[in-house]
Amino acid sequence: MIRRIVVLGAAGDLATRHLLPALAHLLDLGHLPVDLRVVGVGREPLTSDSYRDLATARLESQAPHVPPHAREELVGRLDYHQLDLERRPDLGPLLEDGPVIAYLALPPSVYPKALSALKAGGLRAGSRVVVEKPFGEDLASARELSRLLHDVAPEREIYRIDHFLYHQMVQDLLALRLGSPLFETVWNREYVESVEIRWEETAGLAGRADFFDRTGALKDMVQSHLLQLLSLVAMEPPDALDEQSLRDAKVAALRRVCSLDAGEVAVRTARGRYTSGGVRGIDLPDYIDEAGVDLSRNTETYAALELTVDSPRWTGVPFLLRTGKALGQPARTVTLHFRPTAGRAIAAVPMVLRLGMAPDTVTFQLPVSGVGGLPEVGIAALEVTRPRQQMPASARMLRDVLAGDPTFTVRDDEAEQCWRIVDPIVAAWKAGAPVLQDYEAGSAGPRLPWA
Repeated sequence: MIRRIVVLGAAGDLATRHLLPALAHLLDLGHLPVDLRVVGVGREPLTSDSYRDLATARLESQAPHVPPHAREELVGRLDYHQLDLERRPDLGPLLEDGPVIAYLALPPSVYPKALSALKAGGLRAGSRVVVEKPFGEDLASARELSRLLHDVAPEREIYRIDHFLYHQMVQDLLALRLGSPLFETVWNREYVESVEIRWEETAGLAGRADFFDRTGALKDMVQSHLLQLLSLVAMEPPDALDEQSLRDAKVAALRRVCSLDAGEVAVRTARGRYTSGGVRGIDLPDYIDEAGVDLSRNTETYAALELTVDSPRWTGVPFLLRTGKALGQPARTVTLHFRPTAGRAIAAVPMVLRLGMAPDTVTFQLPVSGVGGLPEVGIAALEVTRPRQQMPASARMLRDVLAGDPTFTVRDDEAEQCWRIVDPIVAAWKAGAPVLQDYEAGSAGPRLPWA
């Protein structure tokens, strides 16, 4: 039984704004072992008492809905050790009392030194290692990260976290696929005309451009979140909803995604960068004027691509992925567009199934009789707004880590397949095709090749 979480980077934003609130939610709901302690490690010159003060303030602002008694109890379980990972610290004393959950709440550039310190410190058998995306910067670095992770723990004990996989929309998508004969019957190329996966935001990048400019929309969103959603739509139904069956099905689907050559990238992808404009009453400056932006990088704030899945279920169906910043309207959806039925007694109306995130909705658009009766046909949308989850996605993720359940984590071969798909696009974009388009903040984004 694991009794300790060792958080590397314990004073950073990831730990104090996300990890600690998630732990507070779990404690309040009775999902945190009564004897679990959290050992924070960071280079900041803090004592355990001053770290508890920091945690108290962050929990008040980031987890106000958690009862004060639960927040206070969590703070009482915190300890802190000042250690600088850049100077090869000795983690041995923190690891000597049995297996732990080692949570790397760190920039990915520090992962190698953190993993080296865990190995040198003698991480015990049965420990679990948690890292958050991105899992590398390309296929080669993803493989190197896996090699470093496997040096300290077997793949079964490695938890690569993509928070999208713990959101309500993903759970609903799986429920529709695995629990509804109605939809599974038509979940194929015979009935589906196209699939859209969108994550488009109205917010710009003020204050975050320095990080984003080194990554871009393609690597930040498509390589991880959107391709994970694609795999869930495109996979064959797994035999069971467990760590082996689900992840095997996802990997098999990703292997079937066709890579784009340079010529295909030029005509089946689009990239853009926002210029100044107004978004919902807020004036945004040009992206290139944000602090930390380097023009020579040509970083995109919008990415769109058309992919195909070479499988009997999906051959010929385009999967359209889009993500961007500073857009006029938000869109966080997975949408299946069904083929209109031809040769019937009334006019064909295309049906649409749409799952939304933030807010979590399920919408089914279907034909009904028109206002004047048949043969006039109209469209009705049946929409359900899902109730708020009992626990946020980050808490659900931690619950699974504590339980030793990696079902909704990303396996090493999944991460590699995502980079296999994205790397040729990155290379072609660096070579200049297609052109990086400007789009005004508050607009619908750049021109799309399939529009």
